[in-house]
Amino acid sequence: MSATQILSPISQDMAAVDFVIRSYLNSEVVMIRTVGEYIIGSGGKRLRPALVLMIANALGYQPREQEFQDHHLLAATVEFIHTSTLLHDDVVDESDLRRGRETANAVFGNAASVLVGDYLYSRSFEMMVSVDRMEILRVLSQATTVIAEGEVLQLLNVHDPDVSVERYMQVVRYKTAKLFEASAEIGAIICDVSAELREAAAAYGRHMGTAFQLIDDVLDYSGDAEALGKNVGDDLREGKPTLPLIRVMEVGDAAQVKLIRDAIETGDANFAEVAVAIQSTDALQYTRALAEREARLAEEAIADFPDSIFKQSLLQLARFAIERDN
Repeated sequence: MSATQILSPISQDMAAVDFVIRSYLNSEVVMIRTVGEYIIGSGGKRLRPALVLMIANALGYQPREQEFQDHHLLAATVEFIHTSTLLHDDVVDESDLRRGRETANAVFGNAASVLVGDYLYSRSFEMMVSVDRMEILRVLSQATTVIAEGEVLQLLNVHDPDVSVERYMQVVRYKTAKLFEASAEIGAIICDVSAELREAAAAYGRHMGTAFQLIDDVLDYSGDAEALGKNVGDDLREGKPTLPLIRVMEVGDAAQVKLIRDAIETGDANFAEVAVAIQSTDALQYTRALAEREARLAEEAIADFPDSIFKQSLLQLARFAIERDN
């Protein structure tokens, strides 16, 4: 199933989130509206806001009489946080392509991208505070701190061929999985459920986010640029030691290990040769196996959720995270 099919039970909610997003992008500063609309309108699966909505619906969220419903406002909030990290990431990585389009920094320049990223990040805090739930503020503020730590950890790993699986997985948990985890957890918080169900929601998001990133690592070496919406092998060119590369250095022969080490250290290797080394070992199968384990843990985490179409969609999302091709 496609992401659109899986998310169909919350299609009206997602439309409401789009309205909230555009309402909060309505700055008097034209550049903010222009860059914000460009990056938010550039596609993407919107999985993080979808998690807020799906978890909230699965756990019986009751709407209140107000302009913006809490689950819509919080879904828009996590999308703003995510978008701000993308804007900053692309500047740091000097990327020029994302989701099949030029990055905002390639179109508008680094300064505009960084500053609009700052605006979206600040706006997200204004939005989360308006929900008036201290626990939500605590979860999301902690998540943004962890994400920033993950960014710095990844920077420290660049061009370092001695990064271990454990160090790499820490980056995944911090940089990617944490916002998935927080999105799912706040969806549970607004439903005032038990601590057990709240932790179950958080665990689902954490494991699903980890699986999602690991499959991204696989696709970087098994997909094509058009399908992935980014330059195949970008992580390698940036000197990032992702899990398939780390695995080759664990199980490959001496020539393969040297090839990968040199590629990570310089970011200037022959991509075709690296791809052959990866394909001739179990690097992709190993990475997929870890992703499949995380997806199973995500499914198991919500076993005690009440049966509903939303729970079924959450289970399908966990499958989608590891079966997708882009």
